[in-house]
Amino acid sequence: MKYNQNKTNPSTPLTIEELEDKAREIRRLIIKMIAKAGSGHPGGSLSSTDLITALFFSVLKHDPKNPHWPERDRFHMSKGHCCPLWYAELAESGYFPKDKLMTLRKLGSMLQGHPDRRTPGVESASGSLGQGLSVALGMSLGARIDKKDCRIYVLIGDGEIQEGSIWEAAMAASHYKCDNLCAIMDCNGFQIDGATKDIMNLEPVAKKWQAFGWHTIEIDGHNMRQILSAYDEAKTIKGKPSIIIARTIKGKGVSFMENVVDFHGRAPTQEEAEKALRELE
Repeated sequence: MKYNQNKTNPSTPLTIEELEDKAREIRRLIIKMIAKAGSGHPGGSLSSTDLITALFFSVLKHDPKNPHWPERDRFHMSKGHCCPLWYAELAESGYFPKDKLMTLRKLGSMLQGHPDRRTPGVESASGSLGQGLSVALGMSLGARIDKKDCRIYVLIGDGEIQEGSIWEAAMAASHYKCDNLCAIMDCNGFQIDGATKDIMNLEPVAKKWQAFGWHTIEIDGHNMRQILSAYDEAKTIKGKPSIIIARTIKGKGVSFMENVVDFHGRAPTQEEAEKALRELE
């Protein structure tokens, strides 16, 4: 099965295997960036990689040569601490040279520890958790007012949905029937203080979103075929927003980082980075 790439190269299809290879390269870039910076958030960046790689290279309607193209789809990362993933996707897509990735978190760099609009392709700044769904809702309603045929995608974290503002936006999106809005929840089971089930249990999370009037799709967030199918399904839903609840593994792809809460916000040492990169070859 093949899926089209972004607007700049619509004639070049990517196979499932090619998308998986692309995700592996994105993970390598994440490790290199964070190790070079000496700080950052590898765990949630790695858990979300398959979801956002599929989005950028097979789903999202965008043009890296024209980041402000009016007809583009929009993507917003609400859990902004995972911006190494976003930066890697943008560089790999052609928004800016990949060597810029090694300036992550450096003074004067356009790639800060949380995203802002100095970075080509970044629609809106983020960092304070809980706000991104509201930002995406505003984009959704704006597109409707402007009569733009575009879709809005937003990545949220599972720990993040403990924030009340998420549910205010969820209620409003359902009320206004924002069917051009698709949330992607990285359900990796951990937040900075530990397991989500111990800090504030989220389950049954799908029923909660359904009760707020959302169309819910539950998937394995590392199965590329399921991910693409979920994005396709969300496009068919009319009269309500959709959420993809993706069950993922914190630190996915690096054995010693997987499900280890310490790597939520700790950069690998040089030795750890080299070991991780060998695993991702």
